[in-house]
Amino acid sequence: MTRDGTDAEAPTLDQARQQVERYGLEVDPQAVLVAVRLISAGARVGRAAEAHFARFGLSTGRYRLLADLEDHGGEKTPSHLAADLGVSRATVTGLLDGLEREGLIARRPSTEDGRGTVAVLTARGAQRLRDMAAEHFGRLEAMVDGLSVEERAVFLDLLARVVRGSAALAAD
Repeated sequence: MTRDGTDAEAPTLDQARQQVERYGLEVDPQAVLVAVRLISAGARVGRAAEAHFARFGLSTGRYRLLADLEDHGGEKTPSHLAADLGVSRATVTGLLDGLEREGLIARRPSTEDGRGTVAVLTARGAQRLRDMAAEHFGRLEAMVDGLSVEERAVFLDLLARVVRGSAALAAD
C-alpha cells in the first residue's frame, strides 16, 4: 500500500493493455482492469472484515448469520438461512454448530414442520450483537468516510450493477 492509499501491487491500465494484446483478445483493457482491481479490493476488504469480527469472537459468516436471525425475529430454518446468506446448507450447519456451542443460538424443533428444526437467537447472542454494535457500526462508517453522501449513493448503484454482472465469472 502506498502513502496515497493505492495498492502498489495493483495492475495498471498499461499492464492490462499488454495482457490483452499478448493474447490477441478483443476486450476492453479498462474493463479488465476494473474487474481485477475489484476482485483484489474484495479480497482485501474480506481480510479486514475477518480481523474486525475476530475482535468480537466471531467470523464474518457467524456475524452475518446472527444478524440475519436478529433481522428476522430471532428464528429461522437452516435452509432459509442458507438461501438468504447465499451459502450452502452445509456451511450453515457448520456455523450453527459453532454458535450453538458458544450459546449464541439454540436449535429447536420447527412448529411448522415437525421433522425440521429452526435456529433461534439466544439472549446471549442478542447481547453479543448489542455489545459490539457501537464499535462495529462506527468502524463501518469510518471505512467509507472518504466518500461523500452523494458518492456513497453512486457507489451503491455501481456496486449493485457489478454484483449482478458477477454471475459472468461463474457462468458455465
